[in-house]
Amino acid sequence: MRFAALPPKIEGPSAWLGPEESTKQHWQYELTDDDLAELEQAATHCLTVSPDLTQIQRSSFLLPTLAPRLAAIHKSLLQGCGFALIRALPVRQWSREVAAAAFYGIGTHLGHPRPQNSKGHVLGHVIDMGLDATDPNVRIYQTHERQTFHTDSSDIVGLVCLQQAKAGGDSALVSSNTLYNKMRADHPHLAAALFDPIATDRRGEVPAGQKPFFEIPVFSWYQGLMSTIYQRQYIDSAQRFEDAFRLTPLHVEALDCFDALANSADLNFLMRLEAGDMQFVHNHTLLHDRTAFEDWNDPTRRRHLLRLWLSSPAARPLAPEWAQRYGSVEPGFRGGVMMPATAWQAPLNPV
Repeated sequence: MRFAALPPKIEGPSAWLGPEESTKQHWQYELTDDDLAELEQAATHCLTVSPDLTQIQRSSFLLPTLAPRLAAIHKSLLQGCGFALIRALPVRQWSREVAAAAFYGIGTHLGHPRPQNSKGHVLGHVIDMGLDATDPNVRIYQTHERQTFHTDSSDIVGLVCLQQAKAGGDSALVSSNTLYNKMRADHPHLAAALFDPIATDRRGEVPAGQKPFFEIPVFSWYQGLMSTIYQRQYIDSAQRFEDAFRLTPLHVEALDCFDALANSADLNFLMRLEAGDMQFVHNHTLLHDRTAFEDWNDPTRRRHLLRLWLSSPAARPLAPEWAQRYGSVEPGFRGGVMMPATAWQAPLNPV
């Protein structure tokens, strides 16, 4: 641990309790008919200029009336409760191209898209690819298994639901600042252990010159802000590397405590994304999860979400060691899976 004493309790709107926060309305937004007309016009214009979604920029995706509302949402993500639900993009009425362009364009008003895998995909597809979650080179979003509470490697993660599962697949949120506060109050020795440089597996996506894992504390206190990075399965699988930071029994107990608190119904809450719902989450103060799901037999009805990882130019400062995962700690230019000589692309279908 780096400190003579633990950092102070985290105060403010990002340290919330799930059962209370779930009843509030301030994080819920409904797109109006005028909003949808504006989005469709902007998306169609950009697709006419180029079918390549990576060419869409905030400056070219003009939203005269919606942009100020997106700016307010952006501020709430970074400085408020840390999440937003925007209903409802007409994904079943619009073509895949227009719906994806609209989602991508909204994303550019919240940050710069970043690559989500070694293929350079800046538009991701969250869908069961029939892969084995126990394979250390498989990322769990490619399966139907529960993901467990985790953060993604960007300032903000955005999802839009194209198709629900037959059963399950609900989204769960919990405040990582609240988890820290609970551990600080009730288990300070365990909280202290999570300031050590815990190793996390890159799951085979290793940038040139980097180790197959990165070592960043679960709890990172920097310039008066608490930021959290976490994916338990990848922490556990990183122990396969001999030179990774070794987990002691104390670390395992601390991680188990963290998981137990994250899974507590007193702290988290569930939401079910309907087709067209967009969810945006601030990774540094929240963890998100997805319950296991049963899919439809018809391949055209499989659970399917599009995903964006966004780097906000207005994002908080991060400690230098975050560059191991984020490539840089410069706001607006950090995050993602950075692989050399990989052209960024935004595929409209899973590949």
